[in-house]
Amino acid sequence: MGDTFQFIRHLQFEDKGRAEALLLIFMQETYPFDVVKVELRPLAVSLNSFNGFMTLRDGTRLFFKTHTESDTLITEYYNADLLAEAGYPIIKPIYKSQEIGKQILIYDLIEDRSVFDIAWDIENGRPAAPIIPAQYEADRTLVELYAKTLTHQSLEEAAQAPIHQLFSHRLTAGRLDRFYGPMTRLILPQPEPNLIRMADVRQKHWVINGQRYDETLNDLIRQAVDLLNPEQAGPAIIGHGDAHNGNVFFHPNDTPLTGEMVYFDPAFAGRHHPLLDLTKPLFHNVFAMWMYYPQEMKERTPITLREEDDTWHVEYDYPLPPIRQYIFDSKIKAALRPTLLLLKERDMLREDWRRYLKAALFCCPFLTMNLTDDTRFPPQISLLGLAMSVEMGGESHDKRSIIDTWLDDVTP
Repeated sequence: MGDTFQFIRHLQFEDKGRAEALLLIFMQETYPFDVVKVELRPLAVSLNSFNGFMTLRDGTRLFFKTHTESDTLITEYYNADLLAEAGYPIIKPIYKSQEIGKQILIYDLIEDRSVFDIAWDIENGRPAAPIIPAQYEADRTLVELYAKTLTHQSLEEAAQAPIHQLFSHRLTAGRLDRFYGPMTRLILPQPEPNLIRMADVRQKHWVINGQRYDETLNDLIRQAVDLLNPEQAGPAIIGHGDAHNGNVFFHPNDTPLTGEMVYFDPAFAGRHHPLLDLTKPLFHNVFAMWMYYPQEMKERTPITLREEDDTWHVEYDYPLPPIRQYIFDSKIKAALRPTLLLLKERDMLREDWRRYLKAALFCCPFLTMNLTDDTRFPPQISLLGLAMSVEMGGESHDKRSIIDTWLDDVTP
């Protein structure tokens, strides 16, 4: 069944009508709804999922979102009630299926736009709702919810958290080998497009825009496997787990220029470490537009590669647009810094918090999508994704990276 969802997710971009026909049959045979029509919404933000609208025989229209996460090791999805009880502004589904390969949330019709779409419009100079005040307010409220729900979690409880599907399980449950194992190859953009074994790429050292890194990709993988081991007792909050802007709607208020951030799709919600909870929005809301729009960002992002012995020297130009800087500023100042102080005040801040957070950040560019997939990523964008993986996971020397500069500033 998981293969069916994976196939439909890919097919919707090539033959939307056929994908909808297959999904309609699947829904009619699987879920307790008298569905007569489905409408898919092929969206750039839906990297491991798809969504759309379903029409019932009585004319009712509903919104749905499925998950196509492969290599899953979790059995408990969609803890919307837990989030609602904790005080999160969450849109609750009217139906959910947690069965592997049939994971779906069905909602009453949702007409609000996602913050992802609004931010992309702003980045490209199109008229859009003003989201910055709501972003700061949402981040301040998030820390209040962390403080309210913060507790100590046992090793056994921590190991069951659904959020590990987004980090540790991607490293250890098969995805790493499928993406970057012994048989995989990477197409390099220069001097001529050519193939190189990922086994060789994983052993390279890096100098990126003047930033020197001691760690290879293999080093970062080993560190992340160790640091992100789910079986660790420690602090836990009730969190969404995957609160990037594609899973947040902007709901306008009656007052002009105001609105509220509202969460949905709590597939990985639960009790887990607050730094893991912040990881996805920290990376995906700010740095990841190349992942969603690879062809478009290829034209905007000059990048060069020069090899010297076992070191890759990469230069690229990827300035953060003002909207991304505002979002990053809010996440760092209104969410991350107060969270670190909260943990420190309650004597729950792990000494290696920075390495722990960076290990999780490393997984975002490296394992969300397959960077060796040349049907999706041009060689320039594959190289950019690998360079960002090193920047997120490694520690920069000689010149500080953007993420290291910000983490230097917020260190308690």
